[in-house]
Amino acid sequence: MGVSAGEDLYATGQHRVDEAARLLHLDDDLHAVLREVKRVFQVHFPVVRDDQTVELYTGFRVHHNLARGPAKGGVRYEPHANLEATKAQAMLMSWKTAVMSLPFGGAAGAVRVAPEQLSSRELERLTRRFTTEIALLLGPERDIPAPDIGTNPQVMAWMMDTLSMHAGYSVTAAVTGKPVEAGGSIGRIEAPGRGLATVLMHTVRNTGLTLEGASVAVEGFGAVGATCARLLTAAGCRVVAVCDHAGGWHNDNGLDIATLEKLKAEGARAHEGGVPGEPISREELLALPVTVLVPASVESVINSENAARVRARIVAEGSNGPVTPAAEAVLAEDGTVVIPDILANAGGVTVSYFEWVQDLQAFFWDEAEISTQLERAMVRATEQVFAYSARHHISLRQAAYAIAIGRVARASSARGIYP
Repeated sequence: MGVSAGEDLYATGQHRVDEAARLLHLDDDLHAVLREVKRVFQVHFPVVRDDQTVELYTGFRVHHNLARGPAKGGVRYEPHANLEATKAQAMLMSWKTAVMSLPFGGAAGAVRVAPEQLSSRELERLTRRFTTEIALLLGPERDIPAPDIGTNPQVMAWMMDTLSMHAGYSVTAAVTGKPVEAGGSIGRIEAPGRGLATVLMHTVRNTGLTLEGASVAVEGFGAVGATCARLLTAAGCRVVAVCDHAGGWHNDNGLDIATLEKLKAEGARAHEGGVPGEPISREELLALPVTVLVPASVESVINSENAARVRARIVAEGSNGPVTPAAEAVLAEDGTVVIPDILANAGGVTVSYFEWVQDLQAFFWDEAEISTQLERAMVRATEQVFAYSARHHISLRQAAYAIAIGRVARASSARGIYP
Protein backbone atom coordinates (compact mmCIF):
# COMPACT_ATOMS: atom_id res chain seq x y z
CA MET A 1 0.00 0.00 0.00
CA GLY A 2 1.36 3.45 -0.92
CA VAL A 3 2.01 6.28 1.50
CA SER A 4 -0.53 9.11 1.35
CA ALA A 5 0.56 12.73 0.97
CA GLY A 6 -0.64 13.40 4.52
CA GLU A 7 1.39 10.55 5.97
CA ASP A 8 4.44 11.77 4.08
CA LEU A 9 4.02 15.30 5.46
CA TYR A 10 3.60 14.05 9.00
CA ALA A 11 6.64 11.78 8.65
CA THR A 12 8.61 14.79 7.43
CA GLY A 13 7.46 16.76 10.47
CA GLN A 14 8.56 14.00 12.79
CA HIS A 15 11.90 13.81 11.00
CA ARG A 16 12.41 17.53 11.68
CA VAL A 17 11.72 16.92 15.39
CA ASP A 18 14.15 13.99 15.49
CA GLU A 19 16.86 16.11 13.87
CA ALA A 20 16.36 18.97 16.33
CA ALA A 21 16.21 16.56 19.28
CA ARG A 22 19.68 15.29 18.42
CA LEU A 23 21.03 18.81 18.07
CA LEU A 24 19.46 19.91 21.37
CA HIS A 25 20.29 16.65 23.21
CA LEU A 26 16.66 16.36 24.28
CA ASP A 27 15.65 13.83 26.88
CA ASP A 28 14.21 10.73 25.17
CA ASP A 29 10.87 11.00 26.97
CA LEU A 30 10.39 14.66 26.05
CA HIS A 31 11.45 13.92 22.49
CA ALA A 32 8.78 11.21 22.29
CA VAL A 33 6.10 13.65 23.47
CA LEU A 34 7.04 16.38 20.98
CA ARG A 35 7.01 14.13 17.92
CA GLU A 36 3.35 13.15 18.45
CA VAL A 37 0.15 15.19 18.52
CA LYS A 38 -1.65 15.66 21.83
CA ARG A 39 -5.25 15.34 20.66
CA VAL A 40 -7.19 14.24 17.57
CA PHE A 41 -10.88 15.06 17.15
CA GLN A 42 -12.70 13.63 14.13
CA VAL A 43 -16.33 14.33 13.34
CA HIS A 44 -18.90 13.18 10.79
CA PHE A 45 -21.79 15.58 10.40
CA PRO A 46 -24.80 16.07 8.12
CA VAL A 47 -25.58 19.22 6.12
CA VAL A 48 -28.85 19.99 4.37
CA ARG A 49 -28.19 21.02 0.76
CA ASP A 50 -30.27 23.60 -1.06
CA ASP A 51 -32.25 20.83 -2.81
CA GLN A 52 -33.13 19.45 0.67
CA THR A 53 -30.92 16.37 0.30
CA VAL A 54 -28.64 15.58 3.22
CA GLU A 55 -24.91 15.04 2.74
CA LEU A 56 -22.48 13.66 5.31
CA TYR A 57 -19.12 15.40 5.71
CA THR A 58 -15.96 14.50 7.62
CA GLY A 59 -13.97 17.06 9.60
CA PHE A 60 -10.92 17.15 11.85
CA ARG A 61 -9.43 19.32 14.58
CA VAL A 62 -5.99 18.42 15.90
CA HIS A 63 -3.95 19.84 18.80
CA HIS A 64 -0.22 19.17 18.73
CA ASN A 65 1.21 20.82 21.86
CA LEU A 66 -0.28 23.36 24.26
CA ALA A 67 2.67 23.95 26.59
CA ARG A 68 3.14 27.57 25.48
CA GLY A 69 -0.51 28.64 25.36
CA PRO A 70 -3.88 28.01 23.72
CA ALA A 71 -4.01 26.16 20.41
CA LYS A 72 -3.73 28.24 17.23
CA GLY A 73 -4.15 27.10 13.66
CA GLY A 74 -6.13 27.31 10.45
CA VAL A 75 -9.17 25.50 9.10
CA ARG A 76 -9.00 24.10 5.57
CA TYR A 77 -11.88 23.22 3.28
CA GLU A 78 -10.45 20.93 0.63
CA PRO A 79 -11.67 17.78 -1.11
CA HIS A 80 -8.64 15.67 -0.17
CA ALA A 81 -8.39 16.72 3.49
CA ASN A 82 -7.21 13.88 5.71
CA LEU A 83 -6.16 13.31 9.29
CA GLU A 84 -2.43 12.79 8.68
CA ALA A 85 -2.08 16.06 6.76
CA THR A 86 -4.01 17.87 9.49
CA LYS A 87 -1.68 16.41 12.13
CA ALA A 88 1.29 17.65 10.10
CA GLN A 89 -0.18 21.15 9.89
CA ALA A 90 -0.88 21.21 13.66
CA MET A 91 2.72 20.24 14.42
CA LEU A 92 3.98 22.89 12.02
CA MET A 93 1.91 25.52 13.84
CA SER A 94 3.57 24.63 17.16
CA TRP A 95 6.97 25.40 15.65
CA LYS A 96 5.77 28.45 13.72
CA THR A 97 4.30 30.14 16.78
CA ALA A 98 7.33 29.19 18.86
CA VAL A 99 9.92 30.53 16.42
CA MET A 100 7.99 33.82 16.46
CA SER A 101 7.80 33.77 20.31
CA LEU A 102 3.98 33.86 20.21
CA PRO A 103 2.16 32.48 23.30
CA PHE A 104 0.34 29.72 21.42
CA GLY A 105 0.43 26.00 20.82
CA GLY A 106 -0.19 24.34 17.48
CA ALA A 107 -3.53 23.28 16.01
CA ALA A 108 -5.09 22.60 12.62
CA GLY A 109 -8.51 21.75 11.27
CA ALA A 110 -10.05 20.61 8.02
CA VAL A 111 -13.28 19.53 6.38
CA ARG A 112 -13.26 17.17 3.41
CA VAL A 113 -15.25 19.29 0.95
CA ALA A 114 -14.86 21.17 -2.33
CA PRO A 115 -16.14 24.59 -1.22
CA GLU A 116 -16.55 25.90 -4.76
CA GLN A 117 -19.25 23.27 -5.31
CA LEU A 118 -21.42 24.66 -2.51
CA SER A 119 -23.72 27.66 -2.60
CA SER A 120 -23.13 30.43 -0.08
CA ARG A 121 -26.01 29.20 2.06
CA GLU A 122 -24.69 25.61 1.94
CA LEU A 123 -21.21 26.82 2.89
CA GLU A 124 -22.66 28.73 5.82
CA ARG A 125 -24.64 25.73 7.04
CA LEU A 126 -21.58 23.48 6.74
CA THR A 127 -19.42 26.00 8.63
CA ARG A 128 -21.92 26.48 11.45
CA ARG A 129 -22.46 22.73 11.84
CA PHE A 130 -18.73 21.95 11.82
CA THR A 131 -18.11 24.72 14.35
CA THR A 132 -20.81 23.29 16.58
CA GLU A 133 -19.32 19.81 16.32
CA ILE A 134 -15.89 20.95 17.50
CA ALA A 135 -17.10 23.78 19.78
CA LEU A 136 -16.07 22.00 22.98
CA LEU A 137 -12.43 22.50 21.90
CA LEU A 138 -12.73 26.16 20.90
CA GLY A 139 -12.49 29.46 22.77
CA PRO A 140 -10.16 32.43 23.31
CA GLU A 141 -8.24 30.57 26.03
CA ARG A 142 -8.52 27.12 24.43
CA ASP A 143 -8.22 27.02 20.64
CA ILE A 144 -8.44 29.94 18.21
CA PRO A 145 -9.06 28.95 14.55
CA ALA A 146 -8.05 31.05 11.53
CA PRO A 147 -8.52 30.86 7.74
CA ASP A 148 -6.45 28.57 5.54
CA ILE A 149 -6.90 26.90 2.14
CA GLY A 150 -10.55 27.06 1.03
CA THR A 151 -11.68 29.34 3.87
CA ASN A 152 -11.78 33.13 4.20
CA PRO A 153 -12.87 36.00 6.49
CA GLN A 154 -16.55 35.27 5.86
CA VAL A 155 -16.14 31.67 7.01
CA MET A 156 -14.35 32.94 10.12
CA ALA A 157 -17.21 35.37 10.80
CA TRP A 158 -19.70 32.48 10.66
CA MET A 159 -17.53 30.46 13.04
CA MET A 160 -17.26 33.35 15.49
CA ASP A 161 -20.99 34.06 15.31
CA THR A 162 -21.83 30.40 15.93
CA LEU A 163 -19.62 30.30 19.03
CA SER A 164 -21.15 33.59 20.18
CA MET A 165 -24.69 32.23 19.80
CA HIS A 166 -23.70 29.25 21.95
CA ALA A 167 -22.18 31.54 24.60
CA GLY A 168 -25.02 34.07 24.57
CA TYR A 169 -22.64 37.00 23.94
CA SER A 170 -20.06 38.03 21.33
CA VAL A 171 -16.81 36.09 21.64
CA THR A 172 -14.76 37.92 19.02
CA ALA A 173 -11.42 36.61 20.33
CA ALA A 174 -12.46 32.99 19.67
CA VAL A 175 -11.50 33.23 15.97
CA THR A 176 -9.01 35.32 13.98
CA GLY A 177 -8.89 36.29 10.33
CA LYS A 178 -12.40 37.79 10.59
CA PRO A 179 -13.66 40.81 8.63
CA VAL A 180 -12.64 44.09 10.27
CA GLU A 181 -16.33 44.87 10.79
CA ALA A 182 -16.68 41.72 12.95
CA GLY A 183 -13.65 42.27 15.16
CA GLY A 184 -10.93 41.48 12.67
CA SER A 185 -7.62 43.30 12.41
CA ILE A 186 -6.51 45.74 9.75
CA GLY A 187 -3.64 44.19 7.79
CA ARG A 188 -4.55 40.53 8.43
CA ILE A 189 -5.16 39.60 4.78
CA GLU A 190 -1.83 41.02 3.60
CA ALA A 191 0.09 39.79 6.64
CA PRO A 192 1.48 36.49 5.25
CA GLY A 193 2.81 38.19 2.10
CA ARG A 194 4.09 41.21 4.03
CA GLY A 195 5.89 39.02 6.56
CA LEU A 196 7.38 36.93 3.76
CA ALA A 197 8.66 40.03 1.95
CA THR A 198 10.20 41.36 5.18
CA VAL A 199 12.09 38.09 5.86
CA LEU A 200 13.18 37.87 2.23
CA MET A 201 14.56 41.41 2.11
CA HIS A 202 16.46 40.82 5.34
CA THR A 203 17.84 37.54 3.98
CA VAL A 204 18.98 39.07 0.69
CA ARG A 205 20.99 41.65 2.64
CA ASN A 206 22.35 39.01 5.05
CA THR A 207 23.66 36.88 2.18
CA GLY A 208 25.61 39.75 0.66
CA LEU A 209 23.22 40.39 -2.23
CA THR A 210 21.48 43.63 -3.16
CA LEU A 211 17.76 44.21 -3.43
CA GLU A 212 17.94 46.73 -6.24
CA GLY A 213 17.42 44.81 -9.47
CA ALA A 214 17.33 41.37 -7.81
CA SER A 215 15.30 38.98 -9.97
CA VAL A 216 12.34 37.19 -8.40
CA ALA A 217 10.04 34.36 -9.55
CA VAL A 218 6.80 33.72 -7.65
CA GLU A 219 5.11 30.33 -7.89
CA GLY A 220 1.56 30.80 -6.58
CA PHE A 221 0.03 34.19 -7.33
CA GLY A 222 -2.62 34.14 -4.61
CA ALA A 223 -2.87 36.53 -1.69
CA VAL A 224 0.55 35.58 -0.29
CA GLY A 225 2.48 35.51 -3.56
CA ALA A 226 0.87 38.65 -5.01
CA THR A 227 1.42 40.73 -1.86
CA CYS A 228 5.02 39.58 -1.62
CA ALA A 229 5.62 40.35 -5.32
CA ARG A 230 4.14 43.84 -4.95
CA LEU A 231 6.25 44.68 -1.89
CA LEU A 232 9.46 43.30 -3.42
CA THR A 233 8.82 45.37 -6.55
CA ALA A 234 8.38 48.48 -4.39
CA ALA A 235 11.72 47.65 -2.72
CA GLY A 236 13.49 47.67 -6.11
CA CYS A 237 13.38 43.99 -7.04
CA ARG A 238 12.49 42.81 -10.54
CA VAL A 239 9.70 40.22 -10.47
CA VAL A 240 10.28 38.39 -13.75
CA ALA A 241 7.73 35.56 -13.50
CA VAL A 242 4.57 34.59 -11.68
CA CYS A 243 2.20 31.65 -12.02
CA ASP A 244 -0.96 30.14 -10.59
CA HIS A 245 -2.26 26.58 -10.92
CA ALA A 246 -3.34 27.17 -14.53
CA GLY A 247 -0.13 28.68 -15.90
CA GLY A 248 2.25 31.61 -15.68
CA TRP A 249 3.65 34.78 -17.24
CA HIS A 250 7.28 35.77 -17.77
CA ASN A 251 9.17 38.94 -18.67
CA ASP A 252 12.92 39.28 -18.03
CA ASN A 253 12.56 43.05 -17.78
CA GLY A 254 10.10 42.71 -14.92
CA LEU A 255 6.32 42.27 -14.77
CA ASP A 256 3.74 44.94 -14.00
CA ILE A 257 2.52 43.42 -10.73
CA ALA A 258 -0.16 46.04 -10.12
CA THR A 259 -1.79 45.26 -13.46
CA LEU A 260 -1.54 41.51 -12.89
CA GLU A 261 -3.21 41.90 -9.48
CA LYS A 262 -5.99 43.96 -11.08
CA LEU A 263 -6.51 41.33 -13.79
CA LYS A 264 -6.57 38.56 -11.20
CA ALA A 265 -9.16 40.45 -9.15
CA GLU A 266 -11.26 40.61 -12.32
CA GLY A 267 -11.05 36.82 -12.66
CA ALA A 268 -8.14 36.40 -15.08
CA ARG A 269 -5.45 33.77 -14.59
CA ALA A 270 -1.79 34.68 -14.27
CA HIS A 271 -1.03 33.14 -17.67
CA GLU A 272 -3.71 35.09 -19.52
CA GLY A 273 -1.43 38.05 -19.97
CA GLY A 274 -2.67 41.62 -20.24
CA VAL A 275 0.91 42.82 -19.58
CA PRO A 276 4.08 42.55 -21.69
CA GLY A 277 5.57 39.08 -21.50
CA GLU A 278 5.10 35.48 -22.57
CA PRO A 279 3.47 32.36 -21.10
CA ILE A 280 5.54 30.11 -18.87
CA SER A 281 4.77 26.80 -17.18
CA ARG A 282 5.24 26.12 -13.48
CA GLU A 283 8.19 23.82 -14.14
CA GLU A 284 9.83 26.40 -16.40
CA LEU A 285 9.35 29.08 -13.74
CA LEU A 286 10.95 26.91 -11.06
CA ALA A 287 14.04 26.51 -13.28
CA LEU A 288 14.61 30.21 -14.00
CA PRO A 289 18.07 31.59 -13.06
CA VAL A 290 16.77 34.13 -10.52
CA THR A 291 18.04 35.61 -7.29
CA VAL A 292 14.90 34.63 -5.37
CA LEU A 293 12.33 31.89 -5.93
CA VAL A 294 9.13 32.04 -3.88
CA PRO A 295 7.05 28.82 -3.88
CA ALA A 296 3.75 30.04 -2.41
CA SER A 297 1.08 27.56 -3.44
CA VAL A 298 0.99 23.99 -2.10
CA GLU A 299 3.21 21.32 -0.55
CA SER A 300 6.05 19.50 -2.31
CA VAL A 301 6.27 21.78 -5.37
CA ILE A 302 10.06 21.44 -5.28
CA ASN A 303 10.86 17.75 -4.97
CA SER A 304 13.45 15.14 -5.86
CA GLU A 305 12.35 15.16 -9.51
CA ASN A 306 12.91 18.87 -10.19
CA ALA A 307 15.26 20.14 -7.46
CA ALA A 308 18.35 19.80 -9.65
CA ARG A 309 16.80 22.23 -12.15
CA VAL A 310 16.29 24.99 -9.56
CA ARG A 311 18.82 27.79 -10.14
CA ALA A 312 17.69 30.38 -7.62
CA ARG A 313 20.15 31.75 -5.06
CA ILE A 314 17.44 31.92 -2.38
CA VAL A 315 14.25 29.87 -2.02
CA ALA A 316 11.69 31.36 0.37
CA GLU A 317 8.91 29.00 1.43
CA GLY A 318 5.78 31.13 1.10
CA SER A 319 3.54 28.10 1.68
CA ASN A 320 3.80 25.18 4.10
CA GLY A 321 6.20 22.44 3.02
CA PRO A 322 6.83 23.40 -0.64
CA VAL A 323 10.37 21.92 -0.53
CA THR A 324 10.68 18.23 0.31
CA PRO A 325 13.62 17.00 2.44
CA ALA A 326 15.13 15.19 -0.54
CA ALA A 327 14.92 18.35 -2.63
CA GLU A 328 16.45 20.45 0.12
CA ALA A 329 19.48 18.18 0.22
CA VAL A 330 19.99 18.81 -3.50
CA LEU A 331 19.58 22.56 -3.07
CA ALA A 332 22.08 22.57 -0.21
CA GLU A 333 24.69 20.92 -2.41
CA ASP A 334 24.21 23.73 -4.93
CA GLY A 335 24.58 26.39 -2.23
CA THR A 336 20.98 27.54 -2.41
CA VAL A 337 19.72 29.24 0.76
CA VAL A 338 16.28 27.95 1.83
CA ILE A 339 14.22 30.13 4.17
CA PRO A 340 12.00 27.64 6.04
CA ASP A 341 8.23 27.92 6.10
CA ILE A 342 7.96 28.22 9.89
CA LEU A 343 9.79 31.54 9.57
CA ALA A 344 9.07 32.75 6.04
CA ASN A 345 5.26 32.51 6.17
CA ALA A 346 4.73 33.28 9.86
CA GLY A 347 3.36 36.76 9.14
CA GLY A 348 -0.22 35.49 9.07
CA VAL A 349 -0.20 33.90 12.51
CA THR A 350 1.70 36.89 13.90
CA VAL A 351 -1.04 39.33 12.88
CA SER A 352 -3.60 36.74 14.03
CA TYR A 353 -1.93 37.10 17.42
CA PHE A 354 -2.30 40.88 17.15
CA GLU A 355 -5.99 40.41 16.30
CA TRP A 356 -6.51 38.12 19.30
CA VAL A 357 -4.85 40.64 21.60
CA GLN A 358 -6.92 43.50 20.17
CA ASP A 359 -10.16 41.54 20.62
CA LEU A 360 -9.31 40.63 24.21
CA GLN A 361 -8.52 44.26 25.03
CA ALA A 362 -11.31 45.77 22.89
CA PHE A 363 -8.68 48.24 21.74
CA PHE A 364 -7.67 48.28 18.07
CA TRP A 365 -4.47 49.46 16.40
CA ASP A 366 -4.16 51.43 13.18
CA GLU A 367 -2.51 50.06 10.05
CA ALA A 368 0.80 51.77 10.72
CA GLU A 369 1.03 50.13 14.15
CA ILE A 370 0.22 46.70 12.70
CA SER A 371 2.88 47.06 9.98
CA THR A 372 5.50 48.32 12.45
CA GLN A 373 4.86 45.54 14.96
CA LEU A 374 4.85 42.87 12.22
CA GLU A 375 8.13 44.08 10.72
CA ARG A 376 9.71 44.21 14.17
CA ALA A 377 8.60 40.64 14.96
CA MET A 378 9.70 39.21 11.60
CA VAL A 379 13.12 40.91 11.67
CA ARG A 380 13.75 39.82 15.28
CA ALA A 381 12.93 36.18 14.49
CA THR A 382 14.99 36.25 11.28
CA GLU A 383 18.02 37.65 13.08
CA GLN A 384 17.71 34.97 15.78
CA VAL A 385 17.56 32.20 13.17
CA PHE A 386 20.54 33.58 11.21
CA ALA A 387 22.59 33.96 14.40
CA TYR A 388 21.80 30.41 15.56
CA SER A 389 22.61 29.05 12.09
CA ALA A 390 25.99 30.80 12.02
CA ARG A 391 26.84 29.83 15.60
CA HIS A 392 26.14 26.13 15.08
CA HIS A 393 27.09 25.90 11.37
CA ILE A 394 23.71 24.49 10.37
CA SER A 395 21.05 25.40 7.81
CA LEU A 396 18.41 28.06 8.40
CA ARG A 397 15.76 25.34 8.67
CA GLN A 398 17.71 23.39 11.25
CA ALA A 399 18.27 26.60 13.18
CA ALA A 400 14.61 27.64 13.05
CA TYR A 401 13.44 24.22 14.19
CA ALA A 402 16.05 24.04 16.96
CA ILE A 403 14.95 27.44 18.30
CA ALA A 404 11.25 26.57 18.09
CA ILE A 405 11.48 23.04 19.46
CA GLY A 406 13.83 24.21 22.20
CA ARG A 407 11.26 26.77 23.34
CA VAL A 408 8.43 24.23 23.37
CA ALA A 409 10.66 21.67 25.12
CA ARG A 410 11.59 24.14 27.86
CA ALA A 411 7.95 25.09 28.39
CA SER A 412 6.94 21.44 28.55
CA SER A 413 9.72 20.65 31.05
CA ALA A 414 8.85 23.64 33.22
CA ARG A 415 5.19 22.62 33.38
CA GLY A 416 5.97 18.97 34.12
CA ILE A 417 3.58 16.04 33.80
CA TYR A 418 0.16 16.11 35.47
CA PRO A 419 -0.77 14.36 37.72
